Amino acid sequence: MAQSFTMTKNLRSFFTEIGALSNFAGRFFRELFSRPFEFKEFLRQCYQMGNKSLLLVGETGFILGLVFTLQSRPTLEEFGASSWIPNMISISIVREIGPVIIALICAGRIGSSIGAELGSMKVTEQIDAMEVSGTNPFKYLVVTRILAASLMLPLLILFGDLVALIGSALVENIKGQVSFLLYFNQVFGALGFRDLLPATGKSFFFGFAIGLVGCFKGYNSGKGTAGVGRASNSAVVYTSMLLFIIDFIAVFLTQLIYG
Repeated sequence: MAQSFTMTKNLRSFFTEIGALSNFAGRFFRELFSRPFEFKEFLRQCYQMGNKSLLLVGETGFILGLVFTLQSRPTLEEFGASSWIPNMISISIVREIGPVIIALICAGRIGSSIGAELGSMKVTEQIDAMEVSGTNPFKYLVVTRILAASLMLPLLILFGDLVALIGSALVENIKGQVSFLLYFNQVFGALGFRDLLPATGKSFFFGFAIGLVGCFKGYNSGKGTAGVGRASNSAVVYTSMLLFIIDFIAVFLTQLIYG
């Protein structure tokens, strides 16, 4: 009986959270097209999320390309298919592995940062002070961050994919005596718009999810430093779950469209 009551309570809490998040997203779209437009804050957030994440994304992409190629090469060599390594690696990274891995890395880097920043502002009553002074805190703090995350993540993913391919080419150059020119000729021959467009399209939704959940958790943070910690932690956990759901939907729709 007690277990059934706990399960019902958890389900009610889950659907309440989903409803609150949906309402938060609806408010974002309402505020998005209303004046004033906080363009300077939007550019500042683009710099914070984009430029300051380049090193982390570049390092992740480079190691991803190295490890993926090193692990794939022995198996393909057994079947005499080592010449297909550039094709397989490029399609795998651009279509799926690159966007998902880099989005998860950015969920930890950007999502937790947004949750902690807005949570600390909520706890110290800075958001209330902005409302009293006549500034729209939702417009200034939330809309700019969600827009910046939606714009920056596709660029970070493209950058990470490129660095991953460079890492893969380095392994092929050392292990297989394949020149960089030959490697990238095969890569560009294998990739097409049906690979790039779905991956780029879903990366916008990845960025939107990271910004939305991070802002939602931080903006509705509990009291005290413990509340800020919970907001930061739950922002990463919820975002990671949401990223996999979005990825599944994107892959399913891509299969329907392209067969």
